Amino acid sequence: MKKLKLTTLLMGVFMAGSVAAQDLSGLWQQIDDKSGSPKALIEIRKESNGTFTGKIIKVTPRPGYTPQKTCNNCPAPYTNQPILGMDILTGLKHVDGTENYEKGRVIDPLSGKVYDAKVRINGNGKRLTLRGYMGVSALGRSQTWLRQD
Repeated sequence: MKKLKLTTLLMGVFMAGSVAAQDLSGLWQQIDDKSGSPKALIEIRKESNGTFTGKIIKVTPRPGYTPQKTCNNCPAPYTNQPILGMDILTGLKHVDGTENYEKGRVIDPLSGKVYDAKVRINGNGKRLTLRGYMGVSALGRSQTWLRQD
């Protein structure tokens, strides 16, 4: 009987560890989903309410592209805000028992559009896929971000 209890306890600990979420906090290289080139360096932090927020800390220079300095077509509170230092990803919440984060919002500072957002982080925590969409996830776009730290 003791052996059965110990086995059950160890299985529970092992299973709980296997579904523990990777922490999104850290530095991520945003990869442009159209060109495949690096776009910006994003710092994701965990807020006191348990959600995650991502801020642009560096815009990556790209050949033939003059970086936009402000979020000109963006709604309040982003209107005319500098892109460097802008929180572009907000409100992401972890989905218990998965590597998924949902119920976030992401703004594209080049177009001024705000999208619903969800994130899936891969098993080793080195790559995440951000899905931005309006209404239905199937009608959105995905970007890959690579962990830098």
